[in-house]
Order: sequence, then structure tokens, then C-alpha cells
Amino acid sequence: MRVTFLGTGTSQGVPVIACHCQVCQSTDPKDNRLRSSILLEYNGYTVVVDTGPDFRYQMLRQKVDRLDAVLMTHSHKDHIAGLDDVRAYNYQQQQSIPIYSNKATHDALRKEFYYAFSDYKYPGVPQLELEEIHAGEAFELYGESILPIEVMHFKMPVLGFRIGDFAYITDAKTIAEESYAQLGGVKVLVLNALQKEPHISHLTLEEALEVAQRIGPDQTFLTHISHRFGQHADIQQELPAGVFVAYDGLQLSV
Repeated sequence: MRVTFLGTGTSQGVPVIACHCQVCQSTDPKDNRLRSSILLEYNGYTVVVDTGPDFRYQMLRQKVDRLDAVLMTHSHKDHIAGLDDVRAYNYQQQQSIPIYSNKATHDALRKEFYYAFSDYKYPGVPQLELEEIHAGEAFELYGESILPIEVMHFKMPVLGFRIGDFAYITDAKTIAEESYAQLGGVKVLVLNALQKEPHISHLTLEEALEVAQRIGPDQTFLTHISHRFGQHADIQQELPAGVFVAYDGLQLSV
């Protein structure tokens, strides 16, 4: 399976006006962080995890000419706002796109994109099929078993996903013992690390390193990074062996 980081950033801490911090003014392309999302390519299929506000540009930038399914972690705007743009793939492929997530996320999608679910659908609206999944219950998608794993984003349940020896977790603050057990044996872990300072609903760098150490993967890639986290090159120098700062466009074979 090939994993491509479509985005490794977050709306958290991003100012509404032009920012002049070192990260935002950096000439290192690894500091250009769009909202967090990954692209999974396996068995001839293409699956995206989350469709944030940057979804259209991310797919154009990576020249993704086919989309077979979307996995949604949760319903916050920085993870769902770009869903409308799957309509281009509806048109090109002449088929609807299945959206796999929990009931709470599906309920939010029905409200946010009400026009896609109304009895009368205006021509050209996105064609979406909501496929409900449940934490701890694996399901098969295009020949691979996918295990949704629940983590807590303050008081909000968020789904991470495990496929074989690979796991993707974003917007976590706490992880229950049951979820740790489901992550046992993971070799490549993607994990959120918002910033160094304490935060109510996101793992800090120190907390993320503690989680990674407990899970024990061969490699850990940090994502969902705010500009407060610092520049890519500086952070990487601080990290222990086997832990890396992910960046937009990074590709992994897992």
C-alpha cells in the first residue's frame, strides 16, 4: 500500500490574517502544511482519509484522477469541508462515492451538505453513499481489512484507522486501553502532535512521543501540526530515532 500525505497541518493556531512567523515565511517546502489528510492506494483502488477545506487543491496537486472511497475521522470542519468537491469524481466515474464513518459524523454530513441528501437533488450535487462503521469492528474495503479505532478529541470520539501494520490517528488527546490493544503490533504509526504547549483536545509533542513509545512502532510520523510547532528541520533534530515530522507530499510504502 502506498500512503501519501495530502496535508499535515491544521486550522488550530492559524491566524485569519497574513502570518509573519518563521513557519509561514519559511522557504522550506516541508513547512507548507495544508489541512491533514492522507491518500491510500492499494489493490488498484484509491481511498482518502478526510476531505478538509484544501481537498480540491490537494487532489489536483497530487494528480489524483480517481477516487473510490472516503474514510472520515470526525465531523470538524477542517476534516469535512471539502467533501462537496467529490462531485468531480462522481461525474468522471459516473458513480457515487461511499463515505465510511460513524453515525455522528454522518448526521453532521447530512446537515452540512443537506442538498446532497434531499428528496429532490439539484443536478450536479455530489453523490454520496453513507456507510456506517463502528469502532472496534473491522470491515473489508477493496480486499483489505480496515479496523476503526476510537480515540478521544477532548470529549468527542474520533476514528483512527488501522490497515495491517499501518495506523493513522489524528485529533487524539486520550486513548483508552482497549484502543491501545487494537494498536498492538503496528509497525508504521501516523499520529497527531499539534504543538509543544498544552492543549485541551490535541496531543502535544511530548504526549505524542509517549503514545508512540507505548505502541512501539518501527516508525512514527507526526501530523496535524500547527505553525506554533516550529519549522520542520528544527523539530526533526529534536526527535528520537524512528520518529519523523511528516510533510505534505511525503509518500510511504507500507
